[in-house]
Amino acid sequence: MTKAVGPYTPVVRAGDWIIVSGQLGMKDGALVAGGVAAQTAQAVINLKAQLQTVGATLKDVSKTLCFLTDMDTFATFNEAYVEGFGGSRPARSTIGVAALPFGGVVEIEAWAYKPETQVSKAATPAAVKTKSKVAKKSATKKTKSAKKPVPVKKSTSVKKTKPVKKSRKAR
Repeated sequence: MTKAVGPYTPVVRAGDWIIVSGQLGMKDGALVAGGVAAQTAQAVINLKAQLQTVGATLKDVSKTLCFLTDMDTFATFNEAYVEGFGGSRPARSTIGVAALPFGGVVEIEAWAYKPETQVSKAATPAAVKTKSKVAKKSATKKTKSAKKPVPVKKSTSVKKTKPVKKSRKAR
C-alpha cells in the first residue's frame, strides 16, 4: 500500500462513513508506467488497500470523485475504472483538472458507507484505534448539570374599578 505523500490522512472514518483521500496511480513511491490505463488500475488497487485497513471493500463505496488531467483519455480511464471496480457501480463524478501531484494523470477519491457495527472484530489496528478514541472521548465527557428552573415572578393584580359616572353638568 502506498503511504501518504503529504500532510493528510489517507483514510478516515466519520461515524458510519469512510472517506478515502484521492489515490494516485503510485506504487513504491513512484507513478506506474503505462499512462491513464495503468495509473487508473493502480489507483483502484491503492483505494482497495486503504479501504481494507478499516474493514471495508469496494462494494461499500457509495461515491467516487475522479480527476483526469486530460478529458480526451476519459474512455480509456472508464474502461480501467470499470475493470477495477468489477460489479460495483458507485455514484461518480469525473472532473478535468490542469495538473495532479507528482505528474499523475488520474486520481480517485472515495466515500464508503459501512456502519461501525458491521466492522468485523478482526479489523485492523487502525479501525480498533478509531473506536477506542471514540469510546475514550465518550467516557471522559462531563455531563452538564441540569439547570435550575427560573422562578416565575407573580404579577401584581390590578383592581378593577367601576367607571366614574360623569354628571350631566360636565357633559
